[in-house]
Amino acid sequence: MPAIDVEINGPNVIAESERSGKARSLFWPWAGANVSLLALSYGAFFLGFGISFRQATAAAFIGTIGSFLLVGISSLAGKRSNAPTMVLSRASFGVKGSVLPGALSYLIFVGWETVLVSLATLATGTVFSRIGGVDNNLALILGFIVAVSLTVFGGVLGFTVIMKLQKLLTITTIVMTLVYILLTVDNIKWSVITAIPDGSLQSFIGAVIFGVTGIGLGWVNAAADYSRYLPRSVSSKAVVCWTVFGASIVPIALVIYGAALSGSSKELSDAISMDPIGALTAMLPTWYLIPFALVAIMGLVGGAILDLYSSGLALVSIGVPIKRHQAAIIDSVIMLAGTIYIVWVADNFFYPFQGFLITLGVPVAVWSSIFVADVVMRKKAYSEKDLFESNGIYGSVNKGSIFLMGVGSIIGWGFVTNTFAPWLEWQGYLLRFIGGKDGAWAYSNLGVIFALLIGFFGHIILSARKIKAQESLLS
Repeated sequence: MPAIDVEINGPNVIAESERSGKARSLFWPWAGANVSLLALSYGAFFLGFGISFRQATAAAFIGTIGSFLLVGISSLAGKRSNAPTMVLSRASFGVKGSVLPGALSYLIFVGWETVLVSLATLATGTVFSRIGGVDNNLALILGFIVAVSLTVFGGVLGFTVIMKLQKLLTITTIVMTLVYILLTVDNIKWSVITAIPDGSLQSFIGAVIFGVTGIGLGWVNAAADYSRYLPRSVSSKAVVCWTVFGASIVPIALVIYGAALSGSSKELSDAISMDPIGALTAMLPTWYLIPFALVAIMGLVGGAILDLYSSGLALVSIGVPIKRHQAAIIDSVIMLAGTIYIVWVADNFFYPFQGFLITLGVPVAVWSSIFVADVVMRKKAYSEKDLFESNGIYGSVNKGSIFLMGVGSIIGWGFVTNTFAPWLEWQGYLLRFIGGKDGAWAYSNLGVIFALLIGFFGHIILSARKIKAQESLLS
């Protein structure tokens, strides 16, 4: 189909005649979604846990690869049954029961696309303020228009446009990011970096969990959206490997480099909490500020496009009676409102961002591990017709999965500390058993790990026999 056509497929199973491509084609959307300069700022966030540079490096590897391994496994469901993630989730939650994780996923997608467009807008304002001669509000508005336009263009038009646009964005962003590294590498002070002492085990675990929730975990509920066009004959191992490789390689490198930069300058580290991307311009020569603004916008837009596309699919999948592209337009309006709040109303970026990640990260962790466990246990493709019939083999509501979501979230929220907004301070009510909200484990966010374990092993215990019975009915 021509690149300017609007994708007509929504929550339906992709017809065999439309399936094409190879596993390596997954490299581009996942690399494009994660090549953002935001990863440089994550280096400062990792060090903010009170850990050393070498610990931050280890946390980047573990958190990134570990979380995207979940994404890779979830991608198998799309290749195996050629439907969006939230439709396939009906097998583990029931056709009507999947509305719960679908609504949660929708909030995550809309939240992330808002965050990414906001960052692109803030970065543009900072760049033009350094150049001079441009009113700050005008600069913000220009960045806002560019970021929103590209995001809406890709997210509304759909899969074919996204795959082509992500390849272009990825290559361009990588090249321009390498230029940024060449221009700033002299600012790294290895003597200062290596002098940063190791943090505690609890702090290291907290950084790893932040990497899991902030880098890869939020993509699990979109994984099948981009593998559903692949032929079922494509190697499963290749699907997992290309997904993990494409999504992980660039963010790991950028997080490590960002940690080196911020570890060399406390001033830079402090500035990143206010404007994560814009703060990175402080070391740049004036002539590269405009290219930097472009690379910042393009890198962030790459992720925002995927979020907008998947948010539209999620909204349609939970039963809202509209077409996918119409849902994407609705989400665009919400994104606009959220971006305006973050850019022109909120006082700080990092605090609401952290609060958002921790609060929604817990139930997302439960759902993700339930879905991954479901994919691992099933040996056959999902029954296409039963994914759309509440009286089919998957049933209307899987009470066991709903129960796990509730228990996992309650326990998970009990073991996280969320002081980033007054209305979030209720979390951490179970920390009193391991030292309290001021104890050694207070900021480790163990609740996310507990949520993952409860979802994964709980689903295996409660649903293994049911899945075996379902698959016995399939030819």
